[in-house]
Amino acid sequence: MTASWDEGTPGVLRLPSGRAVRGRGLRNTLAPALVRPTYGVYLLGRQPSTLAELPWETRWLRWPDFRLPTDRAAARTVLTDAWERAADPAQRVEIACGGGRGRTGTALACLAVLDGVPPEEAVQFVRRNYDRHAVETPWQRRYVRTFG
Repeated sequence: MTASWDEGTPGVLRLPSGRAVRGRGLRNTLAPALVRPTYGVYLLGRQPSTLAELPWETRWLRWPDFRLPTDRAAARTVLTDAWERAADPAQRVEIACGGGRGRTGTALACLAVLDGVPPEEAVQFVRRNYDRHAVETPWQRRYVRTFG
């Protein structure tokens, strides 16, 4: 199996520890040539029926657009699991929501906090290294600051 995500793969955020996680917007079609994840966390307001059809392991978190996860304890557990899996070179972890910016950026910033980035710097870290528009709302930024 190919180790982790290749450098230069679109949407990949390299955390300070060296872990790599791909963020993605589900509204953007996954190009056939792109390497597939081995584990995906999907942040959506409703559980999509298509998750069962994916050929990799998935988790769904109820996380409405422009908002926060409805179950913050479950979110912490799922995001911690994703961060731990990203340490395994045989794993390719993907975090995705509809557009790939607000919820995905917020989750990636939480992973950065787990990885040792100070909570007050995590949003800027993700904006610099993933997408300059990541983490869209004030309450998403506050969630990241309190995640630590």
